[in-house]
Amino acid sequence: MMIAEITWTVDPAIFSIGSREIRWYALAFIIGFAAGYKIVERMWKRENVPPGWLDPLLYYTFAGTIIGARLGHCLFYSPDHYLANPIEILKVWEGGLASHGGVLGIIVAIWFYSRNVSHRSMLWTFDKLVTPTGLVAALIRLGNLMNHEVYGHPTDLPWGFRFIENLSAWRQGAEPVFSAPSHPTQLYEAACYLLTFALCMWLYFKKDAWKREGLIFGIFMCCIFTARFLIEFLKNDQETFEASMTLNMGQCLSIPFVLAGLYFVLRALKSTPTDHSKPHARNRK
Repeated sequence: MMIAEITWTVDPAIFSIGSREIRWYALAFIIGFAAGYKIVERMWKRENVPPGWLDPLLYYTFAGTIIGARLGHCLFYSPDHYLANPIEILKVWEGGLASHGGVLGIIVAIWFYSRNVSHRSMLWTFDKLVTPTGLVAALIRLGNLMNHEVYGHPTDLPWGFRFIENLSAWRQGAEPVFSAPSHPTQLYEAACYLLTFALCMWLYFKKDAWKREGLIFGIFMCCIFTARFLIEFLKNDQETFEASMTLNMGQCLSIPFVLAGLYFVLRALKSTPTDHSKPHARNRK
């Protein structure tokens, strides 16, 4: 069998300004949100949506993502630790964000956005929002790759990566301790998320799927969380308690999202197409 020889020694920090580091992970977030903003801006123009609705969507989504992802990590994976040390929940810069929590946070944020800004259905907003989200998610997984985290079981496949396990000590001058060649599950997920992004873009801009509210959202949920569910079989457990579980926490949390996605796809296919871009269908607000 061919043994993997890819040794990953990338530093998580791009550069430092004083005591503050600028990390690849943070850059991935920024690029993702900036690209997502420009894509949604194109959608706004395509559907003649009031321009004043766009910036609030960015603010609501960003807040929902960060708050939800952080709380999701703390409460889904390490509740005992964080409930005993609640001040540490605020230390986002130390790492620890859960994608499932981020999705839940965005759902709550969009409820407020729909109620206070657009006064349209949440599904109308979600169809716009999820279209670029696959790109954002792929970039975040590349940030995980740079952080030497969220990788998989040992493998003898030729693209296995040897990650630095004593990352903090290595960055302070110690000799690196490498993992066995392992599945780069960050890249597997990034590839699936990019394919989902391409599919959602095609559905929106080429097939006008946005006229069936909830269709793009449902397809996105099915694709993203089915991929996450399957790739979890190759991942190392994030927490020790997962070792005794038939399905790990990431898989258990993915199943409801896949089922919800199927529901919204079926619901959309049975619905009558609606074109909000026409003058008679516009919201007056």
